Amino acid sequence: MSFVQFLINGISLGSVYAIIALGYTMVYGIAKMLNFAHGDVIMIGAYTVLTLLTGVGVHPLIAVIIGMVACTALGITIEKIAYKPLRNASSSLAVLITAIGVSYFLQNIALLIFGADTKSFINIITLPSLSLSGGELVLTGTTIVTIIACIIIMIGLTLFVNKTKPGRAMKAVSEDRGAAQLMGVNVNATISLTFAIGSGLAAIAGVLLCSAYPSLTPYTGAMPGIKAFVAAVFGGIGSIPGAMVGGILLGIIEILGKAYISSQVADAIVFAVLIIVLLVKPTGLFGKNIQEKV
Repeated sequence: MSFVQFLINGISLGSVYAIIALGYTMVYGIAKMLNFAHGDVIMIGAYTVLTLLTGVGVHPLIAVIIGMVACTALGITIEKIAYKPLRNASSSLAVLITAIGVSYFLQNIALLIFGADTKSFINIITLPSLSLSGGELVLTGTTIVTIIACIIIMIGLTLFVNKTKPGRAMKAVSEDRGAAQLMGVNVNATISLTFAIGSGLAAIAGVLLCSAYPSLTPYTGAMPGIKAFVAAVFGGIGSIPGAMVGGILLGIIEILGKAYISSQVADAIVFAVLIIVLLVKPTGLFGKNIQEKV
């Protein structure tokens, strides 16, 4: 397999990480908290879509839409029940522990409902593969759709944040929650909207991830969720363009690491990147230094 093929595969995987990382970076940028249960929302979305496809037999597009609605409702519920009461907590550690608790709760709920057996995910992307350079370079339908979806989501989210009233409210809350509230911004509704958007995107990421790697367990979202967090930190957590760039770069690094070094240490390479970034540029590629007034 050529270097260009590895590069394309890396961009495809990185696009999934980027979509997941958008959920992390939006929640952190606005609510100033890390939702470590985000990866498990991906898993719930994938199970929802798979159940609708195999158990109910609905059209794939309708299944994805219902999966997005389900994940959106789940994200809002998690925020209302688990995170909202801790919004003004004196220690951020309480929110972090709660997020980890929610993550394990979702995993165990999935174990009880769906069981621990690995289930084969149905690839709903029927776009034909594209062969280039005499067959040496192959773009699968899943790869094409994943990359296009990432670009569309990135552009749409950027326009939403910059051009709409709810988006500008998000930016205001991100800059100064207290001042935004004094100016009439509904902070609670804005944070709930942020969770809703991030969770809806998680459903799309779950479908794309399981279409490329067609296996599903209650722990499917755990490692991609952590890697997406690494991507968000890499790009500059709180930055939407940073999430996309960080995700794609991380996907390329992982695939090239598997191809040219060892598949057994590919994950270690990914986390080594996080350590290096934090040492060299703690704010990430697109992050901003924030000076706190004393």
